[in-house]
Amino acid sequence: MNENTNGRTVALVTGANKGIGYEIAAGLGALGWQVGVGARDERRREDAVRALRAGGADAFGVPLDVTDDDSATAAAELLAERFGRLDVLVNNAAVAGGWSQQPSTADLAAVRLVMETNVLGVIRMTNAVLPLLRRSAAPRIVNMSSAVGSLTLQSDPEAFTGPASAAYGPSKTLLNAVTLQYAKELSDTGILVNLACPGYCDTDLNGHRGTRTPAQGAVIAVRLATLPAGGPNGQFFNEDGPLPW
Repeated sequence: MNENTNGRTVALVTGANKGIGYEIAAGLGALGWQVGVGARDERRREDAVRALRAGGADAFGVPLDVTDDDSATAAAELLAERFGRLDVLVNNAAVAGGWSQQPSTADLAAVRLVMETNVLGVIRMTNAVLPLLRRSAAPRIVNMSSAVGSLTLQSDPEAFTGPASAAYGPSKTLLNAVTLQYAKELSDTGILVNLACPGYCDTDLNGHRGTRTPAQGAVIAVRLATLPAGGPNGQFFNEDGPLPW
């Protein structure tokens, strides 16, 4: 049954039970949107939904493991049944893969998990909901990346991109490349596909060493989720503007 009879924007945020993902969901909910909280852990997912609702957001839970084909398909089916479309997808779910990640001593199992989540998970989820995005009047895809994915910055000795990384940094570089290809493929569809860098935020991902709050990190994602028609496509931004590839 399609419950979306009021024309309100429908968004799905993956990995939204905590951290930046939660704050993105809160930011979109504050706009009056209906926001799906995608997360694997049922208790954390429902706790997040309750907290978002208590803050005034129209949030609902979406059981979702982006590394699993069946889970992504089931999430898309849930959205199709409930709303008949999806307006905004924010691919936020990610893992770091542990530290350190010196290439010469890399744990290949950890590298595979990072790539499976941070890159293949984005492809899997995007493809699962793409038919629903095509039904939207103003579809947007926001992929959460990082400045460490920029080859320009990584090759600049003056830029701070952290220690050598065989997993997390390269996963974001590949995500950037994949996002650009989606933008090219979908350039004539009205679907705007962009990359957001939240900055170095205080989250579980980095052991809470970040200097920005998750709410600050969510700002650029909300901005890209609300781009007007004719807005940028296939671009890489942080809160201050475009980033180098």
